[in-house]
Amino acid sequence: MTHDDVAALAAELVDMAAADHRCAVHANSDDPAEQLAWRRLTARHGDRLGEIMEEYGWPTADLVGEEAARAAWLIAQHADRQLDVQRRALHLMQQAVSAGTADPRALAFLRDRTLVNEGRKQVYGTQIAGVKDGAPVPWPCEEPERVDALRAEVGIEPFDEYVAKFSTT
Repeated sequence: MTHDDVAALAAELVDMAAADHRCAVHANSDDPAEQLAWRRLTARHGDRLGEIMEEYGWPTADLVGEEAARAAWLIAQHADRQLDVQRRALHLMQQAVSAGTADPRALAFLRDRTLVNEGRKQVYGTQIAGVKDGAPVPWPCEEPERVDALRAEVGIEPFDEYVAKFSTT
């Protein structure tokens, strides 16, 4: 892979993440057309990430730089209706974390997201189902009593601190 190829791939990932940020406000819009635009964008990005993983494996910071690696993670995180892409990203990212070339904290978020999308309980309590009486309600966790210990292992703040960010009260 030439330096130009790497630079082009990094730029593409960063551009995709920027588009994601711009469009994310529409994810839960009351306007079906806006929601559809969000779904179209994330599906297109998920497809492209699938191609990138096929060709290069997981786009680590070593390969594409910190910003583009974060962008790849964001795209995987939002590929909610493409479980094959999410599972592949999770698998490749797990290998990268084991090799010390990816962030365990980001992997924890992707793991929870994928589990919830599979209809299973999450591990780290990172995925919020909704807000009830002004307080965030997480999707069910496998071991609720161990959530904070598990979070600490991967560098995520305690659950109460984390959910306080979502609180509307």
